[in-house]
Amino acid sequence: MEWENHTILVEFFLKGLSGHPRLELLFFVLIFIMYVVILLGNGTLILISILDPHLHTPMYFFLGNLSFLDICYTTTSIPSTLVSFLSERKTISLSGCAVQMFLGLAMGTTECVLLGMMAFDRYVAICNPLRYPIIMSKDAYVPMAAGSWIIGAVNSAVQTVFVVQLPFCRNNIINHFTCEILAVMKLACADISDNEFIMLVATILFILTPLLLIIVSYTLIIVSIFKISSSEGRSKASSTCSAHLTVVIIFYGTILFMYMKPKSKETLNSDDLDATDKIISMFYGVMTPTMNPLIYSLRNKDVKEAVKHLLNRRFFSK
Repeated sequence: MEWENHTILVEFFLKGLSGHPRLELLFFVLIFIMYVVILLGNGTLILISILDPHLHTPMYFFLGNLSFLDICYTTTSIPSTLVSFLSERKTISLSGCAVQMFLGLAMGTTECVLLGMMAFDRYVAICNPLRYPIIMSKDAYVPMAAGSWIIGAVNSAVQTVFVVQLPFCRNNIINHFTCEILAVMKLACADISDNEFIMLVATILFILTPLLLIIVSYTLIIVSIFKISSSEGRSKASSTCSAHLTVVIIFYGTILFMYMKPKSKETLNSDDLDATDKIISMFYGVMTPTMNPLIYSLRNKDVKEAVKHLLNRRFFSK
């Protein structure tokens, strides 16, 4: 490879759904509606977790963090994606791409770790209820949540720095809606094996390890529930973790579907993703944040009561 002929890129072109103007308009409307639902739904969960004294517990503290995380996560990508749908200019600067990579990866990593923390919280609540106030005291659950954010930021900073240091030349077309870190890495005109190794280690530590914690926690929870003699006790215990388990299934299920689904020979022999793959990738980023407030409000009696109380207080105060 002749390095002397390489030029340093200062911006990237986000391909997205270029060439599909009708799809761009359709998905602009769909994604915009979902983004509004994300802001309103998760904003409401944050508000009630702060204002309602009955929700000042570890579980709802984690839920408030998860809702704030979902708002931050989608805000790093959705507004710019919506603008690109309506604009002919679909470029982004190298520095802007680095910021987008950092924020997206940080939020994604934090969510994985936070879901693992929430699973541990449910394990302690169901399997060790008498010791729950001691184990999950404020001195414990606040550092746990803060640790999730710190882990996400550190992991993202390390990976982003290594990617930004790569030389980029000639090809500046990112075959994605946003600066997804793997899509950017593939544009580098250098060996990226070190970056891939760092990404593999990070995936094991911050995606698979929390998933293992979730699996172990819910295995022990299920065993504990079956040991409860009364049907009412089993039902109550199940209801306390059903919403979180549903969110975990949607979150990790979407990841597994997106990265493990079989690809056609054309896709395997080409650097281009087809429109279906990119649409699935886009919805992965918005589906879980959209569903979270709906799941927690529909399947949680405490949340529904808190929302009703908030609405009544706002209505009667006028």
